[in-house]
Amino acid sequence: MGSAGEDRPAPLRLGSIAPNFKADTTAGPIDFHEFIGDNWVVLFSHPEDYTPVCTTELGAFAKLEPEFTKRGVKLIGLSANTVDSHGGWVKDINEISQTNLRFPIIGDKERKVALAFDMLDHQDTTNVDQKGMAFTIRSVFIVDPKKTIRLIMSYPASTGRNTAEVLRVVDSLQTGDKNKVTTPINWVPGDDVIVHPSVKTEDAQKQYPDLKIVKPYLRFTPLPKEQTSAAV
Repeated sequence: MGSAGEDRPAPLRLGSIAPNFKADTTAGPIDFHEFIGDNWVVLFSHPEDYTPVCTTELGAFAKLEPEFTKRGVKLIGLSANTVDSHGGWVKDINEISQTNLRFPIIGDKERKVALAFDMLDHQDTTNVDQKGMAFTIRSVFIVDPKKTIRLIMSYPASTGRNTAEVLRVVDSLQTGDKNKVTTPINWVPGDDVIVHPSVKTEDAQKQYPDLKIVKPYLRFTPLPKEQTSAAV
């Protein structure tokens, strides 16, 4: 008899290729890698349909979806229920949040996708369904067009997420990829950015005329919002 841990896939890390899967969604069946295509994707999971915190989250993501779309980002949710159940829940979400939820929600009653992405709650014994099956935690994955996982966030079932933070990280990642810069604490598009440590100071001074050297390893430069991914 093997231990239960042997059934768990290797943990996903930043830089891992997002596992592919086929699943039914509220927008029909998908192949995840085909769904990603040449886009960025935000995949986020929910413990169950018709739960209060999830309802507020999905409404907020639906309202912010146009901003993600402008940046070439697709949203896709997941909940540990059937697609039929999701359909009725979406009507509630739209009514409560005064929105029109368009992005697909994956039906994952068997927890197959949740297991592949290590979204199951192994610690909180209260986060289970009527059969004692573990619910999914609130996971967020940002996946780039190369199918690489660029961000993983996990929230407990009791705590709703921050949609503005997910969008902020997308802007940081996309802006950093384009401009070879990194972003400091609490950065929002339009704030100064940090020149990547791999760029020599003499090269940085040529490339960034307004370079501010705080320490040899900490060098800031202005980056107007128009030059970030938020300029859409």
